[in-house]
Amino acid sequence: MDATSNEQPVSGDHEGLTPRQARRIRIVLASVLMGAMALVLVVRLASRTSVLVVGVYGAALVLCGIVIELSRNGRTRLGTWLLGVGLAAALAADWLLLP
Repeated sequence: MDATSNEQPVSGDHEGLTPRQARRIRIVLASVLMGAMALVLVVRLASRTSVLVVGVYGAALVLCGIVIELSRNGRTRLGTWLLGVGLAAALAADWLLLP
């Protein structure tokens, strides 16, 4: 039995995304979600005009912009968490606060 047979081979083959790919994916994801939030804002404003509607969805739009900037600067994990928690909070606020 060779003791080195259990070792993993050292190679450049690394599965997963490169940091550049991760940044681009998060930028595209945040951009798509920003467009979706803008569309939902327009639909909500057409059905009822309220400062709360503008506040909730305006905050979600700002959050998407912040995530895009964080991703451009290499803070992709922070941006991902912020995007997930922030949009969940916006949807919860829509469900709980808006009539």
